[in-house]
Amino acid sequence: MTTIDLNSDLAEGFGAYRCGDDEAMLSIVTSANVACGLHAGDPEIMANAFTVARERGVAVGAHPGFPDLWGFGRRRIPFSTGEIERLAAYQIGAAAALAAYAGHRITYVKPHGALGNISCEERPVADAIARAIKAVDPSLSFLATALTAQVAAGEAAGLTVRQEIFADRGYTEEGLLVSRSLPGAMITDSQEAAERVVAMVREGAIITLSGARLPTAIDSICVHGDSSHAVAMARQVRAALEKAGVRLAAFA
Repeated sequence: MTTIDLNSDLAEGFGAYRCGDDEAMLSIVTSANVACGLHAGDPEIMANAFTVARERGVAVGAHPGFPDLWGFGRRRIPFSTGEIERLAAYQIGAAAALAAYAGHRITYVKPHGALGNISCEERPVADAIARAIKAVDPSLSFLATALTAQVAAGEAAGLTVRQEIFADRGYTEEGLLVSRSLPGAMITDSQEAAERVVAMVREGAIITLSGARLPTAIDSICVHGDSSHAVAMARQVRAALEKAGVRLAAFA
């Protein structure tokens, strides 16, 4: 039986501002990528997410991004690779501390937003993130976007690398995520997303906008948690995978 992890980006509110429905998502996913306070999140929101995840047996990871609350971490900021390395280490440490406070433990790291997109294409940025992970805790896995520079960087650093695909994002012919500013970037229909995910898992491949198949290992599937339809999509994706005979469990 195929076993796949289902993850979502959570704890992305800040102060009085709430984003997504973490409580509902933590009843569906098997892993939670917790924002670390720079693109979103704060100690209260992080601690609560880690506590609920522990209670429900959901694995947790650090989700570091650019320090960009206004832009939700989706804007490129021209940091050097050294600065990126230290920003990542800082956020991984914050997540580890708040998880420990909540009686849980982070087991992986997944870059967020613009930081994630850049590190998919630019190996020096991916290497900086991998170095940060290894320096803070070499036992942490690198949850990497499949078929990108993140995978090579994590492997070169000697980290355990888990490859991820996205249920709700379109793919270019090179296997990268379509820019959110372009048509086809977002998949909002839950049924379409669920059927596409099952096909990708069955075929062991990313499906591009043209329908091309790019073979890859698939360890985890992401459903973004910040949209109005996130919970419904996550439920439908999970149900479709289980109906197809796929076992859902955290990779960590």
